[in-house]
Amino acid sequence: QVQLVESGGGLVQAGGSLRLSCAASGRTSSSYAMGWFRQAPGKEREFVASINWNGGRRYYGDSVKGRFTISRDNAKNTVYLLMNSLKPEDTAVYYCAAETRRGTVVDGATDYEYWGQGTQVTVSS
Repeated sequence: QVQLVESGGGLVQAGGSLRLSCAASGRTSSSYAMGWFRQAPGKEREFVASINWNGGRRYYGDSVKGRFTISRDNAKNTVYLLMNSLKPEDTAVYYCAAETRRGTVVDGATDYEYWGQGTQVTVSS
């Protein structure tokens, strides 16, 4: 089992920045791919970003490309999401997820086996 705990969410004004963290514990491995998703009220879960096992490949959803950056520190079993130029439409619960079978970037929620509880990000206009 892999446990994931997100942190770093909060309230920020439009144009501001936040950095989310996701700490993994349990059966951790640097061979896992990691991803971030988000879900706003009344909407489906949306892919945000994914990073492969060694950080050499990153993939972003169209709505965040150029504004968000995903990174990882395998020594700390932690993945990060730096969010710049935040917009009110970025308001959502952000979830961290782990993909343990292939270690490559994937954008489908069903590809991920483990999920965190989520952290709320609210962007005010």
